[in-house]
Amino acid sequence: MVRYLWVLVLALGLSACAEAVPAPDGAPPDQARVLVMGDSLLAWNRPAAKQVAQALATRLGAGVADHSVVGARHFHPLPFTGAAGLSIPFQWRGGPFDWVVLNGGGNDLLFGCGCGPCQGTMNRLVAEDGNQGAIPELVARIRGSGARVIHLGYLRTADSASPVGGCRPLGDELETRLVRMAARDQGVFFLPLSDLALPGGDRALFSADLVHPSPEGSAAIAARVAQLIRRHSRTETIRTAR
Repeated sequence: MVRYLWVLVLALGLSACAEAVPAPDGAPPDQARVLVMGDSLLAWNRPAAKQVAQALATRLGAGVADHSVVGARHFHPLPFTGAAGLSIPFQWRGGPFDWVVLNGGGNDLLFGCGCGPCQGTMNRLVAEDGNQGAIPELVARIRGSGARVIHLGYLRTADSASPVGGCRPLGDELETRLVRMAARDQGVFFLPLSDLALPGGDRALFSADLVHPSPEGSAAIAARVAQLIRRHSRTETIRTAR
């Protein structure tokens, strides 16, 4: 019971931090046309206002809605905390977004399987052909709104001290399947981050835990996302849609 209450308080506190990030010129954040949702890869550094959504808003010059939550999964067992944001599918609340930047699956593989043999969970997340599973279903729901989707991969570190170093084979398999998913729809993009710090294993892009991005890492992720958005849409569309 105590554990449940702790998780509840944590989820409510973290979800309360999810917010709309205003554009640098002060445009109303509730008119943002870009949404960020997912787990701690995106939510990390929010207390310092240096999370991915903030850096992305600065680069695009547009408001960005941020629904990402630390610890979020696709298969969250508790309905109340899931609705508070610890369930990634619950982070999608609809809306007139042009772009949705999404990630997830890592916590399901880490906490659900300990990064060991995990084909059952992997298949529930996304089938080998990329066509079925929780992630393709969520992407299809988002696409039904007209928004284009950028699904991010995860950072990789060459440092053997990383506590998630053993998850690399599962991460590679997940991302191979996500590439296949994205190939089925011209409005869906898979954006890898595995080469962002490698091969040199640049520690400056990681926080002290060697798992989550540092502020510099969040900014580097945002830069890669912004480049893709600019390449596939006119900046004027993002600005005037507000």
